[in-house]
Amino acid sequence: MTDFDPATFASVDPKQFAQLVKTTPDAQIKQVMQSDLRGKILDEVFGRMPTLFRADRAGSTNAVIHWTVTERPDGGADTYEVVIENGTCTVSESADRDPKLTLTMGPVEFLKVVSGGGNPVMMFMTGKLKAKGDLGLAANIANLFDIPKA
Repeated sequence: MTDFDPATFASVDPKQFAQLVKTTPDAQIKQVMQSDLRGKILDEVFGRMPTLFRADRAGSTNAVIHWTVTERPDGGADTYEVVIENGTCTVSESADRDPKLTLTMGPVEFLKVVSGGGNPVMMFMTGKLKAKGDLGLAANIANLFDIPKA
């Protein structure tokens, strides 16, 4: 499976998704993320976060994290709220609580980060990923989830 087709995402496991992101040219990812399929892709990715959450690694971590994905077709951004507390992870499309950390990035960078194909530290250093708030938490996020490696 090498075609970046959002219609099949629901049946693609995280490792296959990581491989798709890795093998799809950035321009094609950007084009898909500028289409009306963007919401479906974001919903699918964020919808999987609670199932990939590693409570055994979270310890006493309690945090509200806002993920802001820029470059929406109308020029805006989508923000999802990920709440880690009491050993659980929940996701909401409405960012209602004060975040401990806000991560802001473009859609290509977002998909690379969540699929394990991008280096968030390098993206931060080059300005492709912005982090506001608890940078220690930002550095530890990857450890809290089973992120597949393509």
